[in-house]
Amino acid sequence: MVPNPSIMQAVESLGYRVTVGDVAIQAGMQVDLAQRELMVLASEAGGHLQVAESGDIAFQFPPNFRTVLRNQYVQIRLREWWEKVWRVLFYLIRISFGIVLILLIVLTVLAIIVINSSRSEDDRRDNRSDGGGFIVPNFWISDLFWIFSWGDSRPDYQPHRHQEGDGSQLNFLESVFSFLFGDGFPNQDLDERRWQAIATTIRNHQGAVIAEQISPYLDEIGEGFKREYEEYMLPVLVRFNGVPEVSPEGQIVYHFPDLQSSAGQQRQRSVSAYLKEHLWRFSQASTGQRFLAAGLGGLLFGLSLFLGASLPGTGEEIEGLISLLAQISFVYSSLYLSIPVLRYGWILWRNQQIEHRNHQRQSRAMTLNHGDEVVQKKLQFAQSFAAQTVVSQNDLAYTTETGLTEQELAQADRIDADWQRRLDQS
Repeated sequence: MVPNPSIMQAVESLGYRVTVGDVAIQAGMQVDLAQRELMVLASEAGGHLQVAESGDIAFQFPPNFRTVLRNQYVQIRLREWWEKVWRVLFYLIRISFGIVLILLIVLTVLAIIVINSSRSEDDRRDNRSDGGGFIVPNFWISDLFWIFSWGDSRPDYQPHRHQEGDGSQLNFLESVFSFLFGDGFPNQDLDERRWQAIATTIRNHQGAVIAEQISPYLDEIGEGFKREYEEYMLPVLVRFNGVPEVSPEGQIVYHFPDLQSSAGQQRQRSVSAYLKEHLWRFSQASTGQRFLAAGLGGLLFGLSLFLGASLPGTGEEIEGLISLLAQISFVYSSLYLSIPVLRYGWILWRNQQIEHRNHQRQSRAMTLNHGDEVVQKKLQFAQSFAAQTVVSQNDLAYTTETGLTEQELAQADRIDADWQRRLDQS
């Protein structure tokens, strides 16, 4: 069984020694799934189990466990290879739209030149005398290098990064793709961020929380009966093996024993007061790049119309090819200009929905900050279940890193002291 990449990333970020609760919080995944995947990773990568006197378990992994796995699994090597190839392929896909745009403009201009040059000298002289001759701008050919290199062209471009101000990390060809299709889903990691925030909130409160502390990270908490009886907490309880506890006054708090155990002393981690979705952004390209991209699309549209109107009277041997080029340029430029307009309206609609959800979650967070007497009593009751267990190296009862006999010899003094203490108490 190939280990889970999310588990491997969590282990690395936590310093190679973790508990199930640590990984569940870091990766925002189900406790049962985190435990199962940690067992798989430990068995395949040479990890070790460390059992504390309290019965809590920690996992110790070698820093080179990825190398060990890479040597064992062809799937991991292929996945890493494909990730590198896909970055290059996706970069080529992004720049292809700009290349096609420039290529069609150049071909359309050349076709117009061919049409003009194929007409009689008298017609061209008449056109020049009337001031109606078509002037071909040599800008688009002489300055192609500037267009291709405007910006920072890097195959490792991250489609979801957010830029500050009007600066752009994109070259022109990338900005064409950004102008057409945007820069990817801004909330692709929303579910991961949601569960990480919930798990971190639970850990910060030592494994015991109330529903009002969790609701700012959820989307829908229902109304009426569902909201009053806190049914929205059920997915959280299932994911992190939580247990509801009822106070003598009938108030409910939620206890998560698996998230109270850690491989090291944990400080409170900062977490946002509520889950905030990122708004859709039209494009990460700069204002100048967007204007240039739109302008070139408009130029191609105008050139395609001009080329189509210039077809009558040309030779039959080239008229078919030029007509096909005019049609392709017209269709491409029409779609090129229509897609961003439609996408802009769609973005406005989606952002209204996102702002509404953000406002609802923010309102719940503000309600918690101004909690009434009932909320304060629930928080006090939750403190009776708050605890934190640290699986220290000094408190280990057993580890798979060494043999049982060696461990017993190393811990002989502590075992004797423990037996003496029990005899004194009896």
